[in-house]
This record gives sequence, C-alpha cells and structure tokens, in this order.
Amino acid sequence: MIALREPNDGIWLTQRAMLYQLYQAQADLLYPARQLARFGASMARALDMGEYTPGFVRQIGAACGVFDGLTLTHSRPAYNIPTTTIGNNAVAVTEEPVFDTPFGTLLRFRKDIDVVQPRVLIVAPMSGHFATLLRGTILVMLPDHDVYITDWKNARDVKLSDGSFDFDSYVDHLIQFMEVLGEGSHMVAVCQPCVAALAATAVMAEQGNRAQPRSLTLMAGPIDTRQNPTRVNDLAKSRPIEWFEKNLIARVPWRYPGASRRVYPGFLQLTAFMSMNLDRHMNAHMAQFRALACGDSLAAASHKKFYDEYNAVMDLPAEFYLETVKKVFQDHDLPLGKLTWHGQPIRPQVIRRTALLTVEGERDDICAIGQTMAALDLCSGVRISMKRHHLQSGVGHYGVFSGSRWAREVYPRVRTMIEITNH
Repeated sequence: MIALREPNDGIWLTQRAMLYQLYQAQADLLYPARQLARFGASMARALDMGEYTPGFVRQIGAACGVFDGLTLTHSRPAYNIPTTTIGNNAVAVTEEPVFDTPFGTLLRFRKDIDVVQPRVLIVAPMSGHFATLLRGTILVMLPDHDVYITDWKNARDVKLSDGSFDFDSYVDHLIQFMEVLGEGSHMVAVCQPCVAALAATAVMAEQGNRAQPRSLTLMAGPIDTRQNPTRVNDLAKSRPIEWFEKNLIARVPWRYPGASRRVYPGFLQLTAFMSMNLDRHMNAHMAQFRALACGDSLAAASHKKFYDEYNAVMDLPAEFYLETVKKVFQDHDLPLGKLTWHGQPIRPQVIRRTALLTVEGERDDICAIGQTMAALDLCSGVRISMKRHHLQSGVGHYGVFSGSRWAREVYPRVRTMIEITNH
C-alpha cells in the first residue's frame, strides 16, 4: 500500500487520503474469517486425544491457529506482573497510575513491602508498540528498584480536542514525570526516546531543576545516526520529509475517539519492522504450524506469547513522528547542536550532576555501534569518572533490554550505575 514513487493518478491520491479507512475496511472484511479460524482452532484443541488424534485434525487446527495469530490488535496488552521476588520472598505488585495526561500515564509498579528503593523511570519508545514491550525490562529491574514507566496511549484513542503531541511535548512529559518522582530519581531510556531523555535532562540541568536525574542510562538509542548508518537510517534519509507526510500519515476513522486525528498508523510501522526480517518471521510462523500440528504446546505457547505482544500496535501522533524523522534521522539536530525545546537550544554540555551510562548491542541492526555512545562526547560537562559505556556482545537491538543477556550481563551494569549515584 506504500509506493516507492509518487504516482500522479487520481486513484492513488484517493487511496492515499483514505489509507486508514482502507486498512479498517480490510480488517472488517476479514473479521468473520478470523472468528471462524479461532473457532476452528478451539475445536481442534477440544478434539485432541493425544497420540490417537487424527493428523488432519491437528493440521486444520494448526492452520487456523496460525491464521488467527496474524491478527493485529490495537489495545494495550496487560503487563501481567502480579509479583516479584525480593530476597527469598514473593512480593505482590500493583499497577498504580501516578500522573495522567491525554497522551500518556506515569505508571508505577508498587510493591507490597515497606522498603525504600531507588526510584527509576523507564522511558518507553513511542514507535508503534505499547510500553508493555518492555515487560522483560521491568521484571528484571523490579526486585532492586521502585519502577515507573511512561505508559503511552494509542493516538487513535485521543480526542482532537486534547490537542497535538510533538517532540517538545514528549520532552515536557519526561520533565513532568521526573518532577513527580522527585529529587534523587534515575532515568533509563530505551531506543527511540534516548534523544528526548537526553534533551529533558539537559533542559532540567540548564534550569537547575532539582528533579534532574542522578543517573541517565541510554540503551540502543539514535543519538547520532551518522555513526555506522543502518538500513533504517538510510531509509529515513532516502526521501524528503514531505514524502513521509504525504505517504505515511493518515486520519483516524470516525468510529474511534480520535476520529480525524492525523497519525502514523501502527500497522504501517509493524509492516516496516517485519519487512526488515521477513524470512525470520515467515520461518517463525511455519515453525508455529509444525508445533501445533505435532502437539508441541510449549513451543506453540511461546510463539503465541511473543506475537500477541508484537502484533499489538499503537498509532503515533503525526507531529511527533514527522519531527522525530526529520530532527533525529534526517537533520541530526542533537549532535550538530541544532536541537531546540520550545525554541530554546538544547545544550547537553551543561549537564554536570547526572551520571551517564550508554549501552549498545554488537549486532544491533537498528541502532548501530557508536550511535548511542555519541552521548558521552556530547555531555562534555559530565566528569569522566561519571561516564560509562557497555557494548553487549552477541545481541541485536532487543537483546540490549530484553532476554537472558539483558538480565545477566547488561542489567548488572545499569544497577551498579544507579547504586553508585544513589546518595
């Protein structure tokens, strides 16, 4: 549906203007088929008699299950973190909204235990997926920290009357959230928001804001995409920003609260992500068919858990998406000293009280080696003794903040940075 050239025929222009409506019409047409597939998969499970089950029953059920698993959803999945472990004790965890705006919620994972721990704000990306994609990050950090997260809302559910949301608004939110956490808190930014997190820290430092973070951890973020450009970086620079606005921005259909709001649809972002590793995703779904057909429930459940999360998409406000593409990936405003916040220059060199840790993945094909580490040079006012960098071997983008390597090798460095500055 996205053309790589600019056709002039009226039919294309009409389709482009109705991009979201066409997607919604397709989803509506497929809805009965998906319901039928879901019913077929459940019937196959009900008829499963172990080794006595006819092969064709499991194969039909497997085909139905794979088809149903391709369905996109547009609501935030549950974090599903009922407990954590402190010492040898299981401690109950409650999700507690602490501060709310039309575009995002400051969400705390409050533990049912009377212990003082370092307050940490995890800054989640606003890049087509919900903050629940960082569930693994939260789980690992919870035992040692009082964890909060930026729980961004789906732009298609935000009414037009609530105004717009651009890059400055993102920085505004981070400053507000840090002020709610209070003095002595820490910030951990994952991927895309590393630029905004560094900008917010610089603004707070310039203003002498007492809530500026004691430590800032930037993980796999595009601080300077001129360093080792990836395919993602090249694609962002392959067209002028006007092309992105004309071809990738749509209006929310009338049936949703955010009707007529201009957005970058989450289904487009997911399509872009999947096309980068299409063979891997196709092989994963073929493996899921085999697992279901062979009755390998463990493998099937693992696949379903991942893709239920991966296929939950959220729309981005058009202003924020377009400004991010232009400021971060096309014009390199931050490393070139041109980035502003409400017209005020962003000066990372004024940061002095905040310790800085940058983390990169050896095999990251989204934010390559050197792009995040560039923050260390930009923050020239931070003492060398307060700066750290970690290059994690053997991981790609998601392995930096999720999975076993994150838990065993990356997280101990994040925890140490917080510990040594938490006084």
